[in-house]
Amino acid sequence: MSHDQNFKNLIIDYPRESIAFFAAVESHAVDAGARILPIRQEQLKERLGARFRELDTPLLVEWPDGRRAALLFAFEEETDPQRFSMHRLAHYCLDLAEMFATERVVPVVIFLHAGRFPSSLRLGSESAAYLEFRYLATALFRIPARAHLHSSNLVARLNLPNMAYAPEDKLEVYAQAVRGLVELEPDPERRLKYLDFIDIYADLDDHERTLYTQRYPQEAADMSGFAQRFIEQGIAQGVKLGVQHGEARVLTSLLRLRFGELPEAARQRIDTADADTLLRWSTRVLTAQTLAEVLDDAS
Repeated sequence: MSHDQNFKNLIIDYPRESIAFFAAVESHAVDAGARILPIRQEQLKERLGARFRELDTPLLVEWPDGRRAALLFAFEEETDPQRFSMHRLAHYCLDLAEMFATERVVPVVIFLHAGRFPSSLRLGSESAAYLEFRYLATALFRIPARAHLHSSNLVARLNLPNMAYAPEDKLEVYAQAVRGLVELEPDPERRLKYLDFIDIYADLDDHERTLYTQRYPQEAADMSGFAQRFIEQGIAQGVKLGVQHGEARVLTSLLRLRFGELPEAARQRIDTADADTLLRWSTRVLTAQTLAEVLDDAS
């Protein structure tokens, strides 16, 4: 599982919402007149030897009317806090500052799993500090999910499964994440993409999926109806255009929604199937009770 890539996609797809949630103390200035652009991640080669060092997602915030100087947000997702390096992050921010000739850099680190991490770096002696470095930390595992169940920020809603909640609240957290996606994201492809995001981090087992369908029938019906429309329109169009890779991606997302993470053998079958087979399997997704019923051509 590439958590780095998952969060990179999230930040690039929803830059304004990401700044508002992950860097709340700096977000008040990023108004509707600001323009937000992802920028190249490579740092200065002469400073780093033969290899580039990459972190996750730098965003450049510009004000075209010139009322504020540009601001760089340097985002990093850190799955395991024990692997986090303050020195690496400080190097990265200094490189960005030099590359763009600015001192206006905001480092932001998103911690996914529980653990301890340093909050600052100080270089100096007993008499003086010669370099002090801090960053904005968003420890998702510490944020109470209940505080964001009805948030209008889509990034917050999508991350509800990554927040702190009691075991008995898991299905409500999942339902509110899905509901937020339906309410706040009108684009069908992005809905499907981030339904997959929610599903990965909620990680419902078969029993929990059954309970979810029973307790939240409207949400389950809404997503099933959406999935069916996407199959009928998106998959059919994909077959017509011959976009096999897109069809496979959609089918994989739908299967994950129904049955959880797929075995490697199932993923390989999907990746190598032709368009007609993918369409046939897709029509079974909503009625099949098991993954085998979808992929078994003898059924």
